[in-house]
Amino acid sequence: MIIRTSINGIEIQLKTCEGLFSPKNVDRGTLAMLSVLNLKDDDKVLDLGCGYGVVGIYAARLIGDKNVVMADIDSVATELARENAVLNGVSGIRIVQGDAYDALDDNDFTVILTNPPYHADFSVPKKFIEKGFNRLRIGGKMYVVTKRKQWYKNKFISIFGGVRINEIDGYFVFEAEKRQSSYYRKGLARKID
Repeated sequence: MIIRTSINGIEIQLKTCEGLFSPKNVDRGTLAMLSVLNLKDDDKVLDLGCGYGVVGIYAARLIGDKNVVMADIDSVATELARENAVLNGVSGIRIVQGDAYDALDDNDFTVILTNPPYHADFSVPKKFIEKGFNRLRIGGKMYVVTKRKQWYKNKFISIFGGVRINEIDGYFVFEAEKRQSSYYRKGLARKID
């Protein structure tokens, strides 16, 4: 099936299939996350858990395909992401299959974007956030969108030392900036408003 959508004025076509996340339309949480995103031309972006590719393709349409990496554990998802990158004229996106960061050597991302599975336990988002910190440059930002607030807020504060939270359309969009090379130390936490 094909989704045709406009995200912040950018027209995108996406091939999808049953069995992948949000196969009939772009997820509202994803749209909420993209609504607060402000990419710069020199950003290096990771779309973590890319699914069929909407986030990475959107980023590539904004800043160029050579600056975007997409990763997913599901081979069907990465194959569709490749097809969708070509379909949308951004075939230079690097797309890898693997568990979270396992297939990546990069540790210089300026932006990591993810809409992790959050209906089960917290093992996947825990890994995404903790390991993501080490894949960002100083000054790099991680964006995560979920429908749950408290666990994510606590996790971001414990790793990054602070977090900005936007509530949009029933979703929480978390934005955290890496300000030092190691996880924050207890007692130095602050909430970024």
